[in-house]
Amino acid sequence: MPAKRELTMRQIRQMLRLARDGVSAREIGRTLGVARSTIQDNLKRASTAGLAWPLAGDLTDAVLEQRLFAHAGVRCGFRRRAEPDWASLACELKRPGVNLMVLWEEYRAVHPEGYGYSRFCDLFREFERRLSPTMRQDHPAGDKVFVDYSGKKIMIVDRETGVVRDAEIFVAVLGASNYTYAEASWTQTLPDWIEAHVRMFRFFGGVPRLVVPDNLKSGVHRASFYDPEINRSYGMMASHYGVGILPARPRKPRDKGSDSYCTSSVT
Repeated sequence: MPAKRELTMRQIRQMLRLARDGVSAREIGRTLGVARSTIQDNLKRASTAGLAWPLAGDLTDAVLEQRLFAHAGVRCGFRRRAEPDWASLACELKRPGVNLMVLWEEYRAVHPEGYGYSRFCDLFREFERRLSPTMRQDHPAGDKVFVDYSGKKIMIVDRETGVVRDAEIFVAVLGASNYTYAEASWTQTLPDWIEAHVRMFRFFGGVPRLVVPDNLKSGVHRASFYDPEINRSYGMMASHYGVGILPARPRKPRDKGSDSYCTSSVT
């Protein structure tokens, strides 16, 4: 048996379900986009490990991987230091204001002898790759800036009246360097949206080739995979500065990888 698996844990679960339904190894391979021999190998491993569909509800991906590949020359799931529930952390990371540093600090508060920050990040990224392999995006310098509102508001206190108002946080991230600009504005309406762009360009000291916004109503009238409709005033601003507008595709968060990471980190 080969020592290196070629399926993600999600694919292995799907493989077991299809095998239970009587689908042949060849058809499963076609469905998952892998060779029949890979399916046969993994089905044999599952049989040896006593695994069959349906799997236990509390069987995590880490335990499933260990049971399937612990004796195949792959690193065993056992580690010398306590590990967090990586799946739960992946969910937490999607919340506004949460980043890996916050999650690591919470982990070390519970496990003072646990992993250092660098190793913690390495293990988390390793877990992410097993769940959902993706192609790394390379951004040439000066090519794109990713813009959005953070999704988390900040309280502003009027010094004279003491009145407290909530303000939005506009965030812009250069794709190549992750150099970040952020500012507070009262609303997400079109005037604040455009003025934030003007100050962003002034802060960066130039303009990129493309601005990549999310499908915010202030900037995009109609979201579309192929032909998004840009707000007229927003388009005129882009024309004035000589930049292109390329909205992220609907339901494709990875189109805005740099911005999604940084907006979740703003507190």
